[in-house]
Amino acid sequence: MGPMVLTQLATGLSVLAGAVLVKSVMDQKPMMGQFPRCPTCHGTGRVACMCSRWSDGDVGCPTCAGSGRMACSNCGGTGTGRPIPVQLTVRPPNRSS
Repeated sequence: MGPMVLTQLATGLSVLAGAVLVKSVMDQKPMMGQFPRCPTCHGTGRVACMCSRWSDGDVGCPTCAGSGRMACSNCGGTGTGRPIPVQLTVRPPNRSS
């Protein structure tokens, strides 16, 4: 065997070993993480745009850029059921004496 064949064989084995390693990690920790899928978009982060719901066959508006799909309003386009963090400021009431 020449050096070219040995190099190709080593490269092929490296790719195969890398694929096995990635698969084992993915089996242990799925990409979705600790948050469940969004019930509205089923984890895609996209829903049908209003322009496709109310049109007579033509699709396209600035919201969906002609794709007919817009970001899910329930999950904010993340695809998870994770709530969007909001900061609230509460002030004590003014008491006149």
